[in-house]
Amino acid sequence: MRKILSILALGTLVSLSPAQAQAKGCVRGAVAGAVAGHYAGHHAVVGAVGGCVAARAYYKHKAAQQAQQHQAPPHH
Repeated sequence: MRKILSILALGTLVSLSPAQAQAKGCVRGAVAGAVAGHYAGHHAVVGAVGGCVAARAYYKHKAAQQAQQHQAPPHH
């Protein structure tokens, strides 16, 4: 339980950074990864790190797609 709380605290600090979409993804991914890792053999920290990395990549890709859609000229 201490590991999960420390991961949540770290995620909160990361979420204060300017890149809100990526930080939000990291926190969400870390929480989900920590829970999954805990139930998959007490590997909460490894799961949290993996979840953070995966979710940040997902949200970064999603933000890039949205930015590209807003910049594209309308098709006639």
